[in-house]
Amino acid sequence: MTTSALIQKVWNFCHTLRDDGVSYGDYLEQLTYLLFLKMADEYAQEPYNRDTHIPKGHDWASLRGKSGEPLEAHYLAILHKLGTGPGMLGAIFFKAQNKIQDPAKLARLVQMIDAEKWVGMDTDTKGDLYEGLLQKNAEDTKSGAGQYFTPRHLIDAMVACIRPEPLKTIADPACGTGGFFLGAHKWLTRPGSSLDKKQKEFLRHKTFHGNEIVPNTRRLCLMNLFLHNIGELDGEPNVDRSDALIAEPKQRFDYVLANPPFGKKSSMTFTNEEGEEDKDALTYERQDFWETTSNKQLNFLQHIASMLKETGKAAVVLPDNVLFEGGAGEKIRKKLLENCDVHTVLRLPTGIFYAQGVKANVVFFDARPKDGKIQTKGVWFYDLRTNKHFTLKTRTLKEEDLKEFITCYNPENRHERTEAERFKYFSYDELIARDKASLDIFWLKDDSLDNLDELPAPDVLAQEIIDHLEAALNSFRDVAAGLAVK
Repeated sequence: MTTSALIQKVWNFCHTLRDDGVSYGDYLEQLTYLLFLKMADEYAQEPYNRDTHIPKGHDWASLRGKSGEPLEAHYLAILHKLGTGPGMLGAIFFKAQNKIQDPAKLARLVQMIDAEKWVGMDTDTKGDLYEGLLQKNAEDTKSGAGQYFTPRHLIDAMVACIRPEPLKTIADPACGTGGFFLGAHKWLTRPGSSLDKKQKEFLRHKTFHGNEIVPNTRRLCLMNLFLHNIGELDGEPNVDRSDALIAEPKQRFDYVLANPPFGKKSSMTFTNEEGEEDKDALTYERQDFWETTSNKQLNFLQHIASMLKETGKAAVVLPDNVLFEGGAGEKIRKKLLENCDVHTVLRLPTGIFYAQGVKANVVFFDARPKDGKIQTKGVWFYDLRTNKHFTLKTRTLKEEDLKEFITCYNPENRHERTEAERFKYFSYDELIARDKASLDIFWLKDDSLDNLDELPAPDVLAQEIIDHLEAALNSFRDVAAGLAVK
């Protein structure tokens, strides 16, 4: 079967299940379980003959030929059994559930997967198929999956600026479905790059290190990496199922690429004496943090700074409030400017994230030795927001929208840059003299404020109104949550 025919076949069945009320996310999960079982079965055969740690009677062969209620019952038994397994096996099947309630549809899915040889299939085919499903899942706004999906063109631009090198480690403390890892992997294996055997082995087994606290998202991430030839069937997972903020990092990394979760307050849910669920603000007491706060993004920023080697580099997506917030925010910004070389900020447009109403930036900074000197000499700002209008459907962010920024960034030598209309330099003294040391800087004139004839298209305006309203609602929810825990 051709690549396009296979992708179409998988999509068609997804739409069939959607009619039964099965979401993209649920379909993705079931596809992950069954694909993993099928590929394990293929690896157990000639010429691989690998020990997959899957017990006989709970393997792919035991699913073949079953139908109706016996298939459903046996599938549930497999999910339960394998969820207690070691390494990648246990990680993929951790707390796995069957979300396809119609045994006939489950049987069809098994048959569809069984009809292909997945191990020998081109990596790009498997990867493109899975990435397409992940994006569709992110577009389903009701599921909330969009918060784990960063626009791939933005990831590619961040990676192109950082330019990761072979035999170096790359981390993401909130890795979602693994987008930054795959972006870096694509860069390291791009046409023209020739990796030797040692570099290839390091790339597959030792380059990527992540955390993802949500079990289902971690599962999708691991399968996404596995289908892109990262990690091993019988190895330990590349992604820990843990809250990265709880403790100091055990390892320092060469690069950190991340888009930490949006939402200002960290919180945890617990059951009170009356048996009701309450939320409590979560404050991380860390000796290596500059300030103690319950602000999630500020904690991630501090954590990422602590993750870097002395020669490490970071590119992090952060919301506007991190750039201008007072109190702990101001103190953390000043510490970041003092201790790291914060050299570039990309002001992102609205309408590019699946989490609505988000105003965000990419902050690029390098770690520096602790020598008592102020490490940031000045920051370059690129404004991709003013007079730019994007939506998720009619005007999506494309590769060409980020080309000028990459050119201005000058990845080959970022110390040689030239100011442009959207690219401007501010010295450390200028920044520290601003109110609250704010990095929320803009200088371009917003044309839409003066010329009503040049207003964006109605659908763009409508989406911007929705974004602002949803951002306001999110702010009210943060306030309400804060009042509830006092």
